[in-house]
Amino acid sequence: MVWTPLHAKIHRTIRSRHLFERNQRLLIAVSGGQDSLCLIKLLLDLQSKWGWNLGIAHCDHRWRSDSEANAHHVENLAKTWDTSFYLETANESINSEAAARDWRYQALSAIAKANNYQYIVTGHTASDRAETLLYNLIRGTGADGLQALTWQRSLTTGIMLVRPLLEVTRIQTEQFCQEFNLPIWEDSTNQDLQYARNRIRQELLPYLRENFNPQVESALAQTAELLQAEVEYLEKAAQQLRQKALGIGDEEDSLTSLVPLRLNRRVLQKAPLALQRRAMRQVLQQMLTDAPSFEHIEKLTALIIAPNRSQTDPFPGGAIAQVEGDWIYLK
Repeated sequence: MVWTPLHAKIHRTIRSRHLFERNQRLLIAVSGGQDSLCLIKLLLDLQSKWGWNLGIAHCDHRWRSDSEANAHHVENLAKTWDTSFYLETANESINSEAAARDWRYQALSAIAKANNYQYIVTGHTASDRAETLLYNLIRGTGADGLQALTWQRSLTTGIMLVRPLLEVTRIQTEQFCQEFNLPIWEDSTNQDLQYARNRIRQELLPYLRENFNPQVESALAQTAELLQAEVEYLEKAAQQLRQKALGIGDEEDSLTSLVPLRLNRRVLQKAPLALQRRAMRQVLQQMLTDAPSFEHIEKLTALIIAPNRSQTDPFPGGAIAQVEGDWIYLK
């Protein structure tokens, strides 16, 4: 085996960030593109050092005429590498990026659960992280949206989603694939400029590289990394504020999804606005079926200092918030 600087980098990243334990079962999501081929090659080469049991999963969205051939290509690679292969095919064509992502994670989780894999591993890179930051910034978001694509997160009970390549750019994965003659399957939809992410990838990032910063992808990925740590800290502080305002402890927190409930305004008034907003968002996340909007959060936050008897118009689902003395009641 040829040991490259990228092998060493990923080996160090996995160890320093505690992404995986030794002797675990890892399910690798492989589309056939350069990022996922780079990922599976690296993990196969590192397998002997870590004692992993690797499997390859491929999700066929059925939104390209060559999707079946793409799946066979990945299956043949798995056979070449003597690695277990799992295929999930959509019942009908999925044409929305968001719907495809949701279906893909559900499919991967089902495969992992059925075959006792503790980790699902994807080939998201620093370039994906930069694109996500720009995409969410353009649409309008807070720090949470800017730090999207984290190193790891829980997908379901007992299964973690892990992204070991978040400090590797797409240029580096392409060079790695060329070095090892890996057979990349070119996804024609990556060139389709009707998708906003493709316009960011094909037009905006090259413009920024040429005119502002040749290392713009790495710089934006580093920004996302810094924001991730700050968001984790703020979320924990907001959770403590929310629990104090509700007068509950950790063991009772699951009960706060029940309405009616009340929040102590005196507790909330002592906190900075950033924590007030986050605490109110956490309350709404447990009340509403969909993610609360900026407007929902702002109108609830405004009640912290509003005159007595102030109230909101109904939130989705019909609940309202009303000030009664030192309390905000949600009912």
